[in-house]
Order: sequence, then structure tokens, then C-alpha cells
Amino acid sequence: MDTIKEFNINPVGVISKEFLNHGVHTFHEACLFVINLPYKRNTDKENPKAIFIDKCGTCSTKHALLKQLRMEHDMDDIKLVIGVFEMNGINTPQILDTLTKYELEFIPEAHTYLKYQNECFDFTKAGSSPTDFMDYLMFEKEILPKQINKYKVPPK
Repeated sequence: MDTIKEFNINPVGVISKEFLNHGVHTFHEACLFVINLPYKRNTDKENPKAIFIDKCGTCSTKHALLKQLRMEHDMDDIKLVIGVFEMNGINTPQILDTLTKYELEFIPEAHTYLKYQNECFDFTKAGSSPTDFMDYLMFEKEILPKQINKYKVPPK
């Protein structure tokens, strides 16, 4: 995280004001804030303040929030990326029995993260690391915060 350019949060937008209301004053503090929130689906992914309301988030909502914070400060140096990787028994041992039962090598899994100067950052939860999925990455695409539903939530 220290390699990501730090900045002080100013009350320039909805997300910035929410962070300030929660006692978060710098971008690095914002990263620590989201990484320490429980991993749980938000009730309304369309609401940019969902993380603050629900006091939780997913890889999509947490990273979209951090990207939006930088955008509010006219900083376009971080990319919000969705990647699809091979979730297998090595990187996700909890699914090994299911893979074995159905004779599968892996299940394609979408994950959202940030990229800064071509380095990946995963603030999903404490202990999350790009090394968990990067060796198994099939493809990735840069998206905007408002596109997380389009890419992560199946159409109804």
C-alpha cells in the first residue's frame, strides 16, 4: 500500500465526505478502513455509500469505493480491474471436494482489485493478496465504479 501515492481527503464529493465523517483523513487510512470491514454482500450495490450504510463490502464494492475516492480528487492513477481467474484446490482449498466430486480442474471466478503502476492491490480483507489469484489469471478488464454490477451481477 505504501507504494500508492498518498493524499489527504478533502470534502469534494459524496464518498470523500463519508470517509471524513468516519474519521478517515487520508487515502491509506481509507484502504485500511475498507480492508478491516467484514466481507459481506451489500444490500444495494448501486448506492455508492452502501459500504458505510451496511458496514461491510465485497471485493467489488470495496475497490470501487477506493477508485471513486481517487476520482473525486481528480486522480486517475489507479485502475479498477475485474479479473477472471481459475479458482482451484490450490488457491481455494475449501472447494477441493466439490471440484473432485464433479471432476473439475477449476471454476472460473471473477475478482475485483486495483492496479497502480501495473502493481495489483487487493483490499478485500485482511490477508488478501494478489498472489492468491494472479498466477491463475485468465483475463482482466479495466472498469469504472458504476460498472461493477454490469460485470459481477448476472442479469435478471
